[in-house]
Amino acid sequence: MGVRRPPWTNSGGWRVYRLASMARPERDHEDAARLYDTFGPPLFRYALMILGRHDAAEDVIQQVFTAVLDRGTAAIATPGTYLRTAVRNACYSRLRGSRLRSAATSPGEILETVPEAPEPISAEDRLALDAGIRALPPEQREVIHLHVFEGLTFKEVALATGEAPNTVASRYRYALEKLRASFLGLP
Repeated sequence: MGVRRPPWTNSGGWRVYRLASMARPERDHEDAARLYDTFGPPLFRYALMILGRHDAAEDVIQQVFTAVLDRGTAAIATPGTYLRTAVRNACYSRLRGSRLRSAATSPGEILETVPEAPEPISAEDRLALDAGIRALPPEQREVIHLHVFEGLTFKEVALATGEAPNTVASRYRYALEKLRASFLGLP
């Protein structure tokens, strides 16, 4: 079984990952493929929510999985936690290094990777919600993603981000206030 290309990556970035992985034994390829299949799509959504850019999120995911493949997968005790932390660190490093603070995505791009809501919303409302999310600071987008889309409690979000639970709850509250105001067209 070789390493499979996830459906959410572009072909250029995947080729670089595939070439980098050629030096590893086949067992590592299989382990990496399993990790990618299991954790790749949610980690991509997480990176996209923090960075607000599709291309930057792909780059971060490629960077993290290439590093995992280079080090080997055997030493990772809790892959989900390890990979989420690695993606978070890579995202914030990228934000600090390249000043990607503004979320330069196409309308609807952030929410295009999120599963449909239990109750369908109109395309217009979905675009308005996406615009509101894109306008949030990365730290607030991150809390929204972890709490709403991954279903983590505030305590779990605090552990994942290294922040105090009260800070996480405040970021969530501020994000909801900003989303409510943008959705209703308030200043």
